Order: sequence, then structure tokens, then C-alpha cells
Amino acid sequence: MFRSGLTPLSLTIAALLLLPAADQAAAAPGAPSANVAWLPAATDADIEKAFSKARGEKKPVLLYWGATWCPPCNQLKATLFNRQDFATQSKSFVAVHVDGDRPGAQKLGSRFKVSGYPTVVLFTPEGSEITRLPGEVDAEQVMAVLQLGMSGGRPIKSVLADAQSGRPLTPGEWRMLAFYSWETDQQQLVPKNDLAGVLTQLAVASPANDVETSTRLWLKTLAASDEGKGVKADAALRERVTRVLADPVRSRIHMDVLSNSAAEIVRALSDDGASERAPIVAAFDLALRRLQADSTLSRGDRLQSLISRIDLARLDLPKDAVKVELADSLLQEVRVQVKALDQEITDGYERMAVISSAAYALGRAGLWSDSDALLKSNLGKSISPYYLMSGLGSNARKQGQPEEALRWYQKAFETSQGPATRLQWGASYLTALVELAPQDAARIEATAGQLFKEAAKDSGAFFERSARSLQRVGTKLNSWNKDGKQSATLRRLKARLDGVCGKLSPSDGQKAACEAVFKAAKPAA
Repeated sequence: MFRSGLTPLSLTIAALLLLPAADQAAAAPGAPSANVAWLPAATDADIEKAFSKARGEKKPVLLYWGATWCPPCNQLKATLFNRQDFATQSKSFVAVHVDGDRPGAQKLGSRFKVSGYPTVVLFTPEGSEITRLPGEVDAEQVMAVLQLGMSGGRPIKSVLADAQSGRPLTPGEWRMLAFYSWETDQQQLVPKNDLAGVLTQLAVASPANDVETSTRLWLKTLAASDEGKGVKADAALRERVTRVLADPVRSRIHMDVLSNSAAEIVRALSDDGASERAPIVAAFDLALRRLQADSTLSRGDRLQSLISRIDLARLDLPKDAVKVELADSLLQEVRVQVKALDQEITDGYERMAVISSAAYALGRAGLWSDSDALLKSNLGKSISPYYLMSGLGSNARKQGQPEEALRWYQKAFETSQGPATRLQWGASYLTALVELAPQDAARIEATAGQLFKEAAKDSGAFFERSARSLQRVGTKLNSWNKDGKQSATLRRLKARLDGVCGKLSPSDGQKAACEAVFKAAKPAA
């Protein structure tokens, strides 16, 4: 969830305007792994070259979209991309790596409808999308799904259409639907608001003789049905989930859904205060304990099981509660497991994937000083320390320490690298400034001006994630000026952005996206 030479909180406007520009920080990123012949791509020409190679060799294309700082991306690097069987399998497809901070990468993100990091998509040589691979399941299962997609798999869109029409599907096609990465679908198959309903339809229609595929679809349905969406649970469905939780083999098969969505599934299965909740929570906690102790799982997966146990212990508390009182035994488990992780991990990718989650676990357990200490001790070990700095800023903010929060958010922005990342971290810093120090108009204007300056030097600033970061800036400035007292500042910033928009071509949509930033943040009269 997140050195020497850093300037203090009282950084002057002039110094802030001299921060490294996005193009200076956009060093070419390394490949996701050394054992695969990844083709780096940042432009349409790179993509055309990759697909031309795929057609010539009659191979599918595997596209990986990620970022250096992204913990789940680093989890993939530490647990999947470095595997020998993945390297062997890679000889049967063209592997393409798109780092979101490469110049032009956000435009490719728009082309392929990939936004969340990481997203892994398998294409036919002609460019049809076969499937999106899940990034959170066990690596063995990802390999199995990849093999299904490469073994003559039809495009997932056609498979879903047939399933919804009641046409027969092969067992492999049902499995592709069950393991499809709905979390990174980006509404390619299903509108976001319809997802829970569609998963319910699939679960009902799934073949009863394929127990695990059907079970997985029901679990995904429940995970998406929290807060009254999707399926209405009954006694039979509660019994079905309880049987999975009680079975070590079956709970291991579905560990990713159980570990990542425990609280959502419990809420979908039982109402607050209902008599059936306590036994479901107890069954879940026992299953999660087994997964937490399962040495065949990655450290990150075992930690996620512990985080879900914390979430279950917090079920009756407000979701954003800061001061919590959990059982001493659970707090001791958290401390022991986090200490062991910090001492055991030697791989840089794994450390980036796990330590931020460990700090999050400590915070969720109310152990804020432990969380801060873990993040600070890892700043010098991290490949993306600015991500951990954001975690420190978030911790300070939750504990009611606004100046400390702003100090860390500022450091995170200053040290962030890559054009898309800098816009994202800068938008977060500006958001914090407006919310925690709205009186500091000079710093707010300087930060927004810096972001517009960097956007002007980034050829993809108004595509995908970067465009959304800038839209956040506009929206936040609008809220800052709701009483009209900051109109003069917004007029100056709008004039500055107009100069950026005026140099953009209307043909690719960036000009319209640029102009939309201040349409949403129109200065009050």
C-alpha cells in the first residue's frame, strides 16, 4: 500500500521549481527477469515489431505492464518470472515488457486498456486478447492458466459470450473464466457495476462435476458481492464455503481468493450481528492460520493470510479506525512474522513486494510505531524508497501528525522517478497539501506548477494513469477554491496549463484530456 541531501519542509518555491523534470528521471528500466527474452516496448512501433515477430513465428504474445515501484509487480518478478518453467514456456510466446514510466508507455496503456499495475495479457499473434492472467494466485496455477490459453484458447470475450448465452464450454474454458483476472479487466468484458451479477450468473451455470472451478467462481462472486451487490447468500452457500475452509487441500487451491477477500466474503455470507457470523469467522481464521504456516507459499502470500486475519479481527470496527485493541496473541504473531520477514528476505524484488505489506499489517493491527520503524529501516534497502516514504506519510496522517505527513509526502515526490510515477506522486503530495495545509497557497501553487511543467515534457502525460493523476490535481484545486478565495491562483495555473494544452495535437485525445483538467477545476467567479 506505499538520504542525505533532501530539502526540509520549508522548501522555497524557487527550489521546488528546480526539482528533476520527468524526462530526466525516465531512465530505461530493466527487464522483469534475466531468464526471458523480454522485448521492451514503449511505442506503437515497438508493439508492431513484437506482433510481426509473433506472426512470423506463429506464437502468441504475452504482454506484461508494470512499474518499478509496484509491490505486486515485484512479487511477480520474485515468484513467477524468475521460475525456470516460466523461462522454458517463454520460448513458446513473444514476451513484451511495458514499463509505465517509459516515454510513450501510457499511450500503450490506453491502446491495450491496461491501467492497474501489474497487468499480464495473452494475445493471439493477430492481436486478439485471449485472456488476462491473474497476478495474485500461486505461481503454479498461473502457469497452468497460461498453458490453457496457449493451447488453442479462444479469446475470453467469445468464451464469456457463449457462457452467458448458455452454449456449452469445454472444462478448460470454464477454468479460464474462473481464473480470469477480473481485477484488471478494465471493463473490457464487463462494466464494473455489473461484475458481481455476471460472476453470479457464471457461478450458477458452472458445471457441478468440476467442483473446484465452480467453487472458485462462487468465491469470486462472494468477494465481489460485499455491500449487497451480486449474490444473496443462503445456508447452502455458507455450508459450501465452510467445507472449503475446513479442507486444507481445497483451501490451498483457492488461497488467493480466501486470503485477499476474507472480510468481503464474510460480509457477503453474514449480516452484522447475525448468529452465523461467528462460526464463519472462526472457520476462516483456522484456514488462514494454515495458509500463514504453509511453507510452500511465498512469503508475500503467507503475510497476506495474516493481514486477512487482522481484517477479520477488525470486522466490527470502523474500516478506518486508527486506534484498535486486538488480542495480544495476534499482535505477537504480527510482530514475530514481520521481524522474520525483514531478517530473511535477501532478494530486492521480494523485499519491495513484502515490506510495504508488512508495514501495512502493523498499522492495521494498531502497531504504528513498529510500522514506522520498519519503513524507516528499509529506506536504504529499497529499490523504490519513495514508495516507503509514502507509507510513512500515510502513517503520520492517520495518527494526526500533519506536518510529519507532509514532510514524508514531499520527500516521496522529490525522490520519485519516471514521468508517470512523478505525476502520480506529485498529485498525492498536492492532495495532502490541500487537505492538511490549505493555507499554504504558495506551496500548493508551486507544486501544481511543477507538475504542469513536467507534464509539458512528457509525451504521454495525458494518457491513462498520468492523465488521471493530473485530473486529480484539477479536482483537488477545485475543492480548494470552493469559496472562490483562490481564484487568482487558479487563473495563473490555468494559464500555465493552457500553454501546455495549446501545443498538443487534438488527433490522439491528449489535447481534450489536458483541457478537461481545468474544466473540472474551473475557478469560481
